Amino acid sequence: MVNWKRDAGFFIGGQFVSMFGSMLVQYAITWHITLETLSGTWMTLFTCAALLPMVLISPLAGVWADRYNRKYLINISDSAIAVATLALAVVFSVGRENMLLMLVVVVLRGFGQGVQQPAVNALIPQIVPPEHLTRFNGIQSTSQSLTMFATPMLAGALLTFLPISYIFFIDVATAAVGVSVVFFFVRVPRPEGARGGTGAGAYLEELKDGLRYVADVPWLKILLAYMAFFCVCMTPAAMLTPLQAARTFGGDVWRLTAIEVLFSLGMVLGGAAIAMWGGFRNKTHTMAMASFAFGVTTFLFGVVPNFWVYLAIMLLCGMTVPFFNTPSTTIMQTKVKPRVMGRVFSVMMMINGLAMPLGMALFGPLGDAVRIEALLVATGALMFASGFVLLASKALVGAGGMGEEA
Repeated sequence: MVNWKRDAGFFIGGQFVSMFGSMLVQYAITWHITLETLSGTWMTLFTCAALLPMVLISPLAGVWADRYNRKYLINISDSAIAVATLALAVVFSVGRENMLLMLVVVVLRGFGQGVQQPAVNALIPQIVPPEHLTRFNGIQSTSQSLTMFATPMLAGALLTFLPISYIFFIDVATAAVGVSVVFFFVRVPRPEGARGGTGAGAYLEELKDGLRYVADVPWLKILLAYMAFFCVCMTPAAMLTPLQAARTFGGDVWRLTAIEVLFSLGMVLGGAAIAMWGGFRNKTHTMAMASFAFGVTTFLFGVVPNFWVYLAIMLLCGMTVPFFNTPSTTIMQTKVKPRVMGRVFSVMMMINGLAMPLGMALFGPLGDAVRIEALLVATGALMFASGFVLLASKALVGAGGMGEEA
């Protein structure tokens, strides 16, 4: 790979700029709806509108990522999101604010992100050598965490002084910069084995081929099943800790803000650490370590009596996330055959998109029936124990080491 550092640098830079604008809009829309409607129903509608399109489009998105040039898919989806956001910005700027129109745009943005994500994950091993993937993914995780750290505060500040339409225009501008950088400066070949058959039958056959591949690779089945389990179990720590903190320590806004900021800061530090260290030689061992750490911190959320200690644990909890996400993504990028990589990542996206809502459907009502502390202690213990399951899987430990594609 000639000048791979140049291509990788431009790619991660373009994606950072584009994602910054997207996250800014995401937070701005969430808070705008919260303040304008004060309605749990509207919040549920917008949450589903953001997540379900990604799940619905992911089977096709995986096929497209394996058929076509992934750089073009990323740019087309990013541009489509920007056009939809621009239309919303224009309508809002002339004083015709409409919640239903905003809901439609959120759906369109969800479809665009659903097309983009498998293509991004599948493109990275085309431009980054295998021996550098872990560190690159760590750098990318850090850049994503930085946006999660900065955009909530910036979105809140901008909404205080500016109409929301201005934030929509900012997203359009950052998307234009991100698309231009990737289009003009990142060179990406067409994926190996890409095909151009048309018709529903051809798409369906390629989708079945991808699912058969997942079913035929033991370590991949175990990894995806574990991801589903882990995402469900982490729901109380990810979604219910603000409610727990409000009930236990007080409902002050600064407490909830501190929780969000410390967790995001932890992800930034964890991403930087995995980028510099690279993790254990066997990536499955790094994932198991992260499972143990996430289990311990989740357990501690349920037992600590002091809010400042609680915040310190929140920082540590955020730090563990990149130590699981980075090696798991790297294993898939290095071991999965390039011809099906887009479809495999689309399956992972479906799991991530469905597991958290399922977890909320289970733990949300339970959080009103029993103390959230009990849920955190139970799920923390489960996640800690699950780390031993990772280490006990010979197939997954084998995939985590050096070796050929599956």
